Amino acid sequence: MDVQQFDRLKNVSAKSFNDQKALIKKVLAGRDIACKQCGTFIRVTLPEDKKITGLFCAKGCTNIALDFVL
Repeated sequence: MDVQQFDRLKNVSAKSFNDQKALIKKVLAGRDIACKQCGTFIRVTLPEDKKITGLFCAKGCTNIALDFVL
């Protein structure tokens, strides 16, 4: 892997991280956000639900696992 390939990978990874962080903030703020793949709304599962915590769409296209510290 040369320097240019590494820089592209770094930029793509940073963009993906920032996009996911923004999505998490919007959903946790109570906004209705649709999945980019299937169009269903993304829901949040909290620790009180006794399930795997995170953000998920109905079809599973969006699947962001979150760890909550209680």
